[in-house]
Amino acid sequence: MQVSTVEIEKAAMILKLLGDKTRLTMVKILDSHDCCVCEFVEIFKASQPAISQHIRKLKDAGIVGEMRRGQWIIYSLNKDSYYYPMIQNLLGHLPSQEYKLQELEEQGLRISCE
Repeated sequence: MQVSTVEIEKAAMILKLLGDKTRLTMVKILDSHDCCVCEFVEIFKASQPAISQHIRKLKDAGIVGEMRRGQWIIYSLNKDSYYYPMIQNLLGHLPSQEYKLQELEEQGLRISCE
């Protein structure tokens, strides 16, 4: 198995992006579940513009992708990203965030935009 190496500057840029607790948590959640902005708004108790800024930064770096579902945009982790192997390794060291999605579901807010 060939391990891809990431240039130090690019690795630093990705790690700086993921150094934000909210973005790191988003990426951990997106590793196993696609989400829309409205779900992140509920999970993080943050404003929609603040969540959209975090998503935009992750999207600009190619870490997160989007797909349209009707009028809604659903975000997912870009597993084809050049940085995904490095990110996946990092995520493997983090605790599951499943409980955050379970809490949303219990409140009836999971994919509340559909």
